Amino acid sequence: MDVESGICQRNGDSGPSEFGVKIPERMLKREQDRLEDVERKKEEKKSQSVTEEKSGLFTATFGSERAAIEKLLAGCSGATDRALATQTLEEVTTKAQQLQKFLNDSMVFLPQYELRQAQMALQKLQNSLAEKRDEIIPKKKFSFRSRAANAPKVDPPVANPAPPVLTKSGEEIKQQDVLLTHLTNCKVRLLGSPSTVHIKHVQNCEIFSGPVSSSVFVDHCTGSTLSFPCQQLRTHHTTDTQVYLHVTSRAIIEDCQGVRFAPFAWSYTGLDQDFKVSGLDRDRNNWNQVDDFNWLAIGTQSPNWSVIPEAERRTEWDS
Repeated sequence: MDVESGICQRNGDSGPSEFGVKIPERMLKREQDRLEDVERKKEEKKSQSVTEEKSGLFTATFGSERAAIEKLLAGCSGATDRALATQTLEEVTTKAQQLQKFLNDSMVFLPQYELRQAQMALQKLQNSLAEKRDEIIPKKKFSFRSRAANAPKVDPPVANPAPPVLTKSGEEIKQQDVLLTHLTNCKVRLLGSPSTVHIKHVQNCEIFSGPVSSSVFVDHCTGSTLSFPCQQLRTHHTTDTQVYLHVTSRAIIEDCQGVRFAPFAWSYTGLDQDFKVSGLDRDRNNWNQVDDFNWLAIGTQSPNWSVIPEAERRTEWDS
């Protein structure tokens, strides 16, 4: 037996190597693990660099677009040409929607702090837009308000009556701001296309509306069912409420719990025409794309809202 064959026999359980000297498997594995770890760290560093680059680009772009919108808004102050001011507001509205989409598309890589700051800045911008719109294009507000506090006291009836139904036709609410406030145990049907709808301090109510051309604002709503198409939904301090929604932008919730969503399904005579009046895209519905300002954990479902299972969704709307 020559030297080489003797070495091969004594190291028969080792890995291959040059010159007949074999390296133990554990050493090969250790080296392989080391190389993989080096490669992994390189990829992580590269990924972090890309994320930081994207974040920096977002900050610069978002800031620039926001400044441009603020400049347009400032130009509307004291404007004597109402038609021109109205046109500028429409341009601002479009740019604000584009900025919202840019933020939504960037959420996946933004740090939580930066995301929150951008959301707050956009919220402030949209509030300024709403205020400027009311200043330049004031609309007559139509409101429903409970008058139970002023009603004379009567003995309770033997049987509970059906909830009162408050109904308004399209001509009464067409492109107007509608305020629904301090309502309990009642039904509201808005058979038309209002400009904006405000729902405040309602409990155990059913509120259905035709297409709302801009925003629906919900605040302090409890145990209710809401249904409407709109451009944007903003919901605050709301609990145990179902929302059957058609929204072309985004739904936003804050300080809410137990809010459940499903696609808009209510119908009435004239709905198709009201969609045309509102200008909403009927083929675009982001009903299940909900941003929770109290839940910024990327990739994790917020516990404050959920989708209504199909088996539990409402099918009867006229009762």
